[in-house]
Amino acid sequence: MTAAPSYRLEIDVELPLEHFELAVQVCLDQPSTAIFGPSGSGKTSLLECLAGLRRGVRGALRFNEQVWLSTAQGRRLSAEARGVGWVPQEGLLFPHLDVRRNLLSGAAGRRAGGRRRQGPAMAFDDIVELLELAPLLERRVATLSGGERQRVALGRALGSAPRLLLLDEPLSSLDLPLRRRLLPLLRRLRSELTVPMILISHDPVEVQALCDDLVVLRRGRVVAQGEPRQVLVEPQHFASTRELSAMAEGGSYENVLAGTVIDDQGHIAAVELADGIVLRTEPPPRPASAVGGATQPRQVLLGLRASDILIATERPHGISARNVLPARIVALRAAEGVVTVQLAAGLPPLVVQVAAETSAELGIDVGSRVYLLIKATACRLYGS
Repeated sequence: MTAAPSYRLEIDVELPLEHFELAVQVCLDQPSTAIFGPSGSGKTSLLECLAGLRRGVRGALRFNEQVWLSTAQGRRLSAEARGVGWVPQEGLLFPHLDVRRNLLSGAAGRRAGGRRRQGPAMAFDDIVELLELAPLLERRVATLSGGERQRVALGRALGSAPRLLLLDEPLSSLDLPLRRRLLPLLRRLRSELTVPMILISHDPVEVQALCDDLVVLRRGRVVAQGEPRQVLVEPQHFASTRELSAMAEGGSYENVLAGTVIDDQGHIAAVELADGIVLRTEPPPRPASAVGGATQPRQVLLGLRASDILIATERPHGISARNVLPARIVALRAAEGVVTVQLAAGLPPLVVQVAAETSAELGIDVGSRVYLLIKATACRLYGS
């Protein structure tokens, strides 16, 4: 993994919006940060303030040693001078140019920017390889799919040598299967970038897969900040557990873990997770010609819905579930008839959701030793 350079973005801004005032005080310093919350919470408005695209912003913005905004000093740095790479929801490519010239327009903008401060420049060939754009270079914008357009928009932003990359829900216009197929590519992009990234999302899966830090907005205010897996399971950060579930595909919180496919025989696959733990899963999509052939280890993301994991207080026998993991309960939180159970199982903390009466019947509490039962069909693999 290539480490993004250290940075510090100090935010203390106010902006009147239609139904409330955006008032955000927060400091960002992680390689990849998500601005998270339901629709209408002020996420895009905040990103536009950072990019220098909104008028009427009051307060202060400082990126490292550079003051972007200070109303007290009467100072406001232009969008161009901030050196930010901006990728809006719809990509906004130049329709009269092919993909190659759209990508090159990012570097052209960098040269035209004169003395603006810049981040590390990526070579054209490196951008094409990273985003898998070689087959698209001669195509016109009108012939591209939604996913292809977003990859080209990302490439153009990277070509401008940004000091900070701002992504406004880059996958929101795509259908869910395509969003999930693109997740590993974006994760690889994050790991290989030498520029920090701020991502807007209302998808808990994207946030876990792509971000080191999470900022939750509610009606223009920051209500939580921290490591994504920790913040997402704290019900006090949201209006209700139903609000968070509504943002989660399928209506349930989903654990997202990085893994490697180490065996794939066509009918069942083995995915190795942290600390050598292996889960049996349904096989990931692959060409029919590869079935039965040698397995090449490859990186995937594995999703486990909190409602699909079963808890047993004793090691079960004679069951159909392919995976049984010993675990220890580290936290219990009850809200609205649902108990969210956080467990240590030799992996990043896992979350399981059970009915309140089920928790009471099992007699589980913090410190309890339990077993997690996970069907192969409950493991959702995201990868190409």
